[in-house]
Amino acid sequence: MSENEPAQMIEGRYRIVRNIAEGGMATVYEAVDERLGRTVAIKVMHTQLAQGPHRAQFVERFRREANSAAAIANPHIVQVYDTGEFNGLDFLVMEYVHGINLRHEMNVQGTFSVRETLRIIAETLDGLASAHRIGVVHRDIKPENILLNDRGHVQITDFGLAKAASQATLSSTGMLLGTAAYLAPEMIENNLATPQGDLYSVGIMAWEMLAGKVPFDSDNPVTLVFKHVHEDVPSIATVCSGIDPTVAAFISHLTARAVEARPKDGTEAASELRQLAAKLPLEAWQYRFHAETAGSNRNDATAPALVGAIGKSAEHLTAMQSAPLAPPVPPASATINQPGAAGNISASAPIAPTTALDSTAASSSNANGIGQTRVMRQNSASDDGETQVLPQMAGEPTQALHSSGTIHAVGESTSEVPSPDHPTKKSHRKIALIIAAIVAIVLVCVGGGFGWWWYVGPGSYWSVPQPEDVSCTTDDTQCSLSGADWSTYESLLKTAGIPYTSSEQFSDTVDKGKIISATIDKTEAFVHSHVGKRSDQQIEIVVSKGAHMVTVPDDILDPTSANGKDPLNALKNAGFSNITHDESGDQYSMDVPEGAALTISPDPGTTVKHDAEVTITLSKGPMPVSMPDIVGKTKDEMLSTFSDLKLTANITEEFDDKIASGTVISSSQKAGTQLKWGDSVDVVISKGPETTVLPNVVGMTYDDAAKQLEKLGFTVKKSAPLGDLTHEVRIQSPKAGETVRLRDENGTPTVITLTVV
Repeated sequence: MSENEPAQMIEGRYRIVRNIAEGGMATVYEAVDERLGRTVAIKVMHTQLAQGPHRAQFVERFRREANSAAAIANPHIVQVYDTGEFNGLDFLVMEYVHGINLRHEMNVQGTFSVRETLRIIAETLDGLASAHRIGVVHRDIKPENILLNDRGHVQITDFGLAKAASQATLSSTGMLLGTAAYLAPEMIENNLATPQGDLYSVGIMAWEMLAGKVPFDSDNPVTLVFKHVHEDVPSIATVCSGIDPTVAAFISHLTARAVEARPKDGTEAASELRQLAAKLPLEAWQYRFHAETAGSNRNDATAPALVGAIGKSAEHLTAMQSAPLAPPVPPASATINQPGAAGNISASAPIAPTTALDSTAASSSNANGIGQTRVMRQNSASDDGETQVLPQMAGEPTQALHSSGTIHAVGESTSEVPSPDHPTKKSHRKIALIIAAIVAIVLVCVGGGFGWWWYVGPGSYWSVPQPEDVSCTTDDTQCSLSGADWSTYESLLKTAGIPYTSSEQFSDTVDKGKIISATIDKTEAFVHSHVGKRSDQQIEIVVSKGAHMVTVPDDILDPTSANGKDPLNALKNAGFSNITHDESGDQYSMDVPEGAALTISPDPGTTVKHDAEVTITLSKGPMPVSMPDIVGKTKDEMLSTFSDLKLTANITEEFDDKIASGTVISSSQKAGTQLKWGDSVDVVISKGPETTVLPNVVGMTYDDAAKQLEKLGFTVKKSAPLGDLTHEVRIQSPKAGETVRLRDENGTPTVITLTVV
């Protein structure tokens, strides 16, 4: 299918828009999914592979690896949506990614800061970790296969197909295709694809980002792979002096020559990086290697290397070095929308092939200029006048570098170039003015563009990154950070250099350690919200401490304790928010003071969530009662009445000339007075009239007898019928020994009559 041909439909669903790239194993097209209305990338297997002698084996592995790739659910991996067969050719439907690849960014920047490097490496390891967990090994990690989307986040491409293609090539040719600068030693020697091999490639990529070049440098890819097998990767500190030792040690761990000396997979490597990031000081994050030549004379590290198991003999190495190498061509990969591409339309970044050699694909070019070459002629003795064909960025004109050093477009005549020996002053002045004007315009444009970028554009803010465990749809303009794991996201913020503060609070809905909310200047922050660099803004994170667990006080039923005296406040102070006072269950109590707890559920000492229902009943205290009328009642009647009313009687007894013994004379509380259970009442009980045994005064003189009787309270009356000659008492009435009342009912003393002679 060429772009001049009418649009085709695959499976009645995918409408082909244009050819994006030609790779060694497949062709990539931009297409529209008519069913879902979205742009996708479709990778179609080359006909020569699908119809070759190993068709069955290749198709089976293609489909198996496609299923594996589709099973990887991770935001840092180009997603596989669908697979099928069209005109006998298997195809994959993949996510269409807008952005650039890491190689393009490396060519622009030269070197990266530690912060930028570790952020990209962390996202790459996260994607690889998801793949390694389901047994998928990428096998060809390199900057060309690391896409940076328009939000700056990593998306790994060529997942699954790379391994399937390598296996097919191995079975048919006995050779293994890889990328010279990034091949792991075990892949070169034993054709062994392992998760540790992916980590080795990641480490080499990190090395190159920091240093501006790969650790092993050679014009011959075969020499490069020989170095990977027989030499240890030097520490990044040998080039980047002053880099934090822990960063250098981490990269050395990834690039250890022995498989067992590296982390076992992406998950372990990502965990190691998070631990490193959590302890890395600020100045270490800001480190960046500035070398004038960094990236300026970089060899084509991405040239594909066709190598087999390297033998130990020099003859084998010599044979490998003499083997011809195909020129780089774009891979069959998910597409990226790269600024500066021809026609300002989406185009695949010019990346080297990673899966197989295809001389036809290598020489072809599409409408976007992919596959164009730059012809460079060098006048050195070693070149023998030969022309070297090197890769060229999409959209660039083909150029020829002649021995004179003058650059012309290919096909352009050089006969009209003025001789440098006879220039005119006028032409020199004109050229100088033109150059000055161009320089001024460029400076103004660059200055204005930089000013906009620095104060208004992307250089003036950080973009809030998307947490790894939060899914955001493409239509979701307000994707919340709530629910993201804080420890992981904190490392991401540190890696990105975004200032933040964090606080903790309890949450009934968000698990412990997860983010409850995020705000910027008290306004909710979402994924891709802007954090201003020039306004000292920061993102404020609230982290969940989990549900608030509280305990019922142990002494809440003890009315003598502080908690027992005021149980409702005690429960509130303990943190309970769902307290039910069951007033219908409240009771009067003689023993428990009013307001103290009678019962509580759950039991004292139980630990539950703060919003669990706690039911409590309280004491009403002693019950109110009315003072009964007890005057005139017998003592027993009074005690019975007091017992029913739970009153206490303080009894005293008095003589009463009118009230019979055992009868209530009076009480300290009037009848009808409001009392309550347990109150005490003073009660006076009658002992009846006061009596005494009359003493014998017969024979005593009247005066002495009268005095004795009057002292007892009696009234004495003298009787002398025969005259009072002797003054001696002869008769007393009542008689001696009788019990006699001292007073009558009216209180008048009893009269004792003494008869004298």
